[in-house]
Amino acid sequence: MGLTAAQLAEALDAIAAIEPAMARAVERAGYPEPRIRDRGYATLLRTIVGQQVSVAAAASVWRKLEAGLGDLDAPDTLAQASDDALRAAGLSRQKASYAKSLAEEVTSGRLDLHHLPADDEAAIAALTSVKGIGRWSAEIYLLFAEGRTDIWPAGDLAVQIEIGRIMGLDARPTEKAIRLIADPWRPHRGAAAIMAWHHYKVDMAVI
Repeated sequence: MGLTAAQLAEALDAIAAIEPAMARAVERAGYPEPRIRDRGYATLLRTIVGQQVSVAAAASVWRKLEAGLGDLDAPDTLAQASDDALRAAGLSRQKASYAKSLAEEVTSGRLDLHHLPADDEAAIAALTSVKGIGRWSAEIYLLFAEGRTDIWPAGDLAVQIEIGRIMGLDARPTEKAIRLIADPWRPHRGAAAIMAWHHYKVDMAVI
């Protein structure tokens, strides 16, 4: 499971103690709500289904997959499904191949989502070995489903924008720059990322 409300607050307080800009951000926007997903295959499958489509469109495809195939929590369901069945539910040819690849990696035992490496980079490497799972998807899974405290999705556009705003920068920092900015926040960078998304929503609401 992901970071709890108490863990987020404790981590952000630790960052705020060394970074006044983060303290001001917490004071302005409040603590973020937890972002928690179930650990396992179904969460990663949802990630693939949701790539490059709206939340509503992804939910529609998911319902069609369940109606046509059955239990999506079991990787065998997708592994044994025909390409035509996946396309009929609304998956593109590419996403269908990604979904089947994930199912086959899990059913074969090559990917054990309940025993990923303890080292974050090694865990990211294991996840990104699956076709269709990029670094961002792997990082989000590890943060939301496993609650790994120091995951830092520095390539995320919203994180870059909002950390730049929080830190009072004139321009959006690059991925390299945002890694340097957040380095002193270890091992609490996961909470900082969740705070950035929360702060971004607050900014958008004000605008």
